[in-house]
Amino acid sequence: MLEKIVIANRGEIALRILRACRELGIRTVAVHSTVDRELKHVRLADETVCIGPPAAADSYLNMPAIISAAEVTDAVAIHPGYGFLSENADFAERVEQSGFIFIGPRPDTIRLMGDKVSAIRAMKEAGVPCVPGSDGPLGDNGQEILRIARDIGYPVIIKAAGGGGGRGMRVVHGEAALLTTLDLTRSEANAAFGNSTVYMEKYLDHPRHVEIQVLADTHGHAIHLGERDCSMQRRHQKVIEEAPAPGVGADQRRRIGQLCIEACQRIGYRGAGTFEFLYQDGEFYFIEMNTRVQVEHPVTELITGVDIVKEQLRIAAGEPLSYRQDQIRIHGHALECRLNAEDPDTFVPSPGTITQYHSPGGPGVRVDSHLYNGYRVPPNYDSMVGKLIAHGETRAAAIARMRNALAELVIEGIKTNAPLHRRILNDARFIAGGTDIHYLERQLLKVH
Repeated sequence: MLEKIVIANRGEIALRILRACRELGIRTVAVHSTVDRELKHVRLADETVCIGPPAAADSYLNMPAIISAAEVTDAVAIHPGYGFLSENADFAERVEQSGFIFIGPRPDTIRLMGDKVSAIRAMKEAGVPCVPGSDGPLGDNGQEILRIARDIGYPVIIKAAGGGGGRGMRVVHGEAALLTTLDLTRSEANAAFGNSTVYMEKYLDHPRHVEIQVLADTHGHAIHLGERDCSMQRRHQKVIEEAPAPGVGADQRRRIGQLCIEACQRIGYRGAGTFEFLYQDGEFYFIEMNTRVQVEHPVTELITGVDIVKEQLRIAAGEPLSYRQDQIRIHGHALECRLNAEDPDTFVPSPGTITQYHSPGGPGVRVDSHLYNGYRVPPNYDSMVGKLIAHGETRAAAIARMRNALAELVIEGIKTNAPLHRRILNDARFIAGGTDIHYLERQLLKVH
């Protein structure tokens, strides 16, 4: 097992990684910015290294500083968590060139799956179903682009090859706006991602977002842990996730899961990863792969009993997977509510000092959060301050437990989106299950 690792992240995921390391007897190094000295995982880590000022570009995105922290503390590996440098192939490469283990996929795999065009091409070759589209980047021939769009059928969506997190995509409903929108998307993609390459896909009008969790070791073995439904979204950002996905049967899960396993083996995948699909009319359509641990991994852990972060650490140490596919069983249902420090009506960030904090409990309730009384939520980073997860024998039981947990939750001193979660948990369509990715925004428009 790895002797000591650097946790190259902050907040709840850094604390989650630290806890997994402690269970496995791994010593930890917490790197932090100057504003994050009081983070819970920084207080609990075996060693700490300040890597820069509050701005992420000068700290959590500072590759030399993170690698230097590993050098001076004699760590053997670096866990990037999610966000920041977790899907940066150059960082993974520099980590390995410096003699450390990158706890994640190989750099070439991150590059392959990080570019949406090459990822789709690889998935098609592996037999994974994809959204009908341009089968590659769009060129400069306007007439050819118009022809492709007519063949696909309107509406279409133009996407940046280097995009992610809902950025770098625009929907086009008719031919008149296509070329202008294409130029605009290219300019935005170049400014945001340093890559102006774009491609085109059929725009599905009422899809759900369903994803498959996979694990793969360095010995050629891969498994899937079932699916998650992440359709409750605002501006392409997930708000509530659940597993398993309502309405997806065991046969569908087995079929798409096996295709994802075969794709992992084909591309030589290593570590934890997620195949993301649009799901409409009973069909899966691949859109991208996240080559890291997901924010919503706890719901999968609760229904399978598999500790995904510990498996990441074992894989990085060269160990084979702890499970075979026939050992994976789905037990009950789990929901996750992302808790953000923001106004629940305007969604304006709400940093500040926590004056009172009470974490809910009871059977089937899990809280992944770095909050504590007196902690100051800084304005410098993503607004998520925790995740509330509930598990029950049925979806209805999980919803009931989540309602109880939200009722017990106390976070004072800042505003949070907990009131929004309470509204969603009492929404008739959500309770019925199977809402599409546009549902929440439609409901929010009605309120405002």
